[in-house]
Amino acid sequence: MGSWDADELRAIGDAEELEIASVRRDGTMRPFATIWHVAVAGQLYVRSAYGPENGWFRRAAASGTGRIRAGGVEQDVAFDVPPGIDHRELDDAYRRKYAHQPPQYVAPVVGDIAATATLRVSPR
Repeated sequence: MGSWDADELRAIGDAEELEIASVRRDGTMRPFATIWHVAVAGQLYVRSAYGPENGWFRRAAASGTGRIRAGGVEQDVAFDVPPGIDHRELDDAYRRKYAHQPPQYVAPVVGDIAATATLRVSPR
């Protein structure tokens, strides 16, 4: 996995939403799903608002590769669960970024359930 270019990560991180698609077994791309995301400490993270059983999350975690679009950047990516994620830091980042949204929309992407459905997104 690669590292994000600072300008690309800023553009992606500043975007309100991110489109994410995973690669199927046959190598074709699944349709994009629109989700929320945060950039923290030079890394990009996504979470499933409804836990690890959400379809886009299950497919991305199983595939390990895909593509994202946000902030004018489109990039082939890898998905993984890195050890030592500070989920409180991610919770805080989601709360700050989406503070303008109603609390009932932010609540599903923070906390213990969201922590079980977190992926790091890295450029390929």
